[in-house]
Amino acid sequence: MQHRGEIIKAAIYKSGISITEIAKRLGKSRRWMYLMFENNSVSLDLVLQIGYIIHHDFSEDIKEFNPPKKVLHEPPTIYEKEEEAAAYWKDKYLKLLEEYNVLLKQK
Repeated sequence: MQHRGEIIKAAIYKSGISITEIAKRLGKSRRWMYLMFENNSVSLDLVLQIGYIIHHDFSEDIKEFNPPKKVLHEPPTIYEKEEEAAAYWKDKYLKLLEEYNVLLKQK
């Protein structure tokens, strides 16, 4: 597992924003910040907050921010004209609505 505290610490030092300023904006103490640097499982919410403060995107540094992408079974539809797109979505909506009505009747 990645040591999130060390990743955050490196990003903060690289940003040039003082630890005092970050602690103040988080409503924490400087001591709390240094203890957080030693924590290898900092919450992703806190990582996001710190990233917002220091203007850093941790998605490349921390693997948990990059969940595996789901594979779509339906190929992307390419539309020639806007009318085709509207007709496609209308038909899709009507089909789903019909399926939903069938499920309701089964109950």
